Amino acid sequence: MTEPSFQVAAPRSTPVANPLFEYVLRLGDDRLVLGHRLSEWCGHGPILEEDIALANMALDLIGHATSLLGLAGELEGRGRDADRLAYFRDAVAYRNALLVEVPNGDFAVTMVRQFLFDAYSVLIWDALSRCEHEGLAAIAVKSLKEDKYHLRHSSEWVVRLGDGTDESHARAQAALDALWRYTGELFDQDAVDDAVAAEAFIAIDKAALHSLWEKMVTDVLRRATLTVPADPAMRRGGRRGFHTEALGHMLATMQIVARSHPGAAW
Repeated sequence: MTEPSFQVAAPRSTPVANPLFEYVLRLGDDRLVLGHRLSEWCGHGPILEEDIALANMALDLIGHATSLLGLAGELEGRGRDADRLAYFRDAVAYRNALLVEVPNGDFAVTMVRQFLFDAYSVLIWDALSRCEHEGLAAIAVKSLKEDKYHLRHSSEWVVRLGDGTDESHARAQAALDALWRYTGELFDQDAVDDAVAAEAFIAIDKAALHSLWEKMVTDVLRRATLTVPADPAMRRGGRRGFHTEALGHMLATMQIVARSHPGAAW
C-alpha cells in the first residue's frame, strides 16, 4: 500500500472555542469519511453478498454521520446543517482520524481498516450511551446496535483472510502492518476531550478504552494467525485538520454535485 503524506497535529494546549461542537464533529467526520470509503466498493465487491454487505455498512455509517453532523450544526449555532457540514468544508476543516481516510487498497486493507475502527467504535459508543448529553447518548445507543454487527462482520473477515491461504494471509498481514500506525490517534486525549469533560461532563477514560481495544483486537488477530506490528511511530494530525492527500481527492469526488449545484433540491 502506498504510504500517504501526513502532518503533525497541533499541540494539546491549543484553545478550543466550542469543544462540544468539535467533539461531535470528530465523531461525525470519522463515520462520514469511512462510510464514503466503503461506498466506493459498491459494484466491486469480491462476491455479490459482500458487495451488498459493504453497501449496507456504508449506509449505516453515513446515517450515523448525518445524525452527528446535524447535532454538531445545532451546537455550533451558525445555521449549518448536516449537508452544509458534509459538502461545504474543505479537507483542513475535517476532523476525522487519519485511519478512516486511508484509500481502500485491496479487500484485505479495507477489512483490516474496518475491523480496527469497528473495535474502537463499539467501545466509544458503549461509553457515550451513558453520557449526560441526551442527544449524543441517543445517537450512541442506536449506533452501537449497528456497529456491533459491523464488528462481527469485519472480525470474521480478518480471521478468514489471516487464517486462509498463504496469499490471503500475506495480504492481511501487510494491511495490518501498514494501518497499525494510524490507530494511536483514536485514543489521544487532547484539549477538546479535557474541555468537554469539564463543561459537558462527557469524560471518557481513553487509556482504559485503549486497553479494552487492544485486548479485543489482539484476540481476533491471534485467531487470524496475524502478528501485531512492533510499535511504530504513530501518525497523527486528522483531529486538527492535518490530513493525508487522500482525503482531498476523496472529498473532491464526494462533494462535486453539491458544490456544482449549491442550493439544489431533488
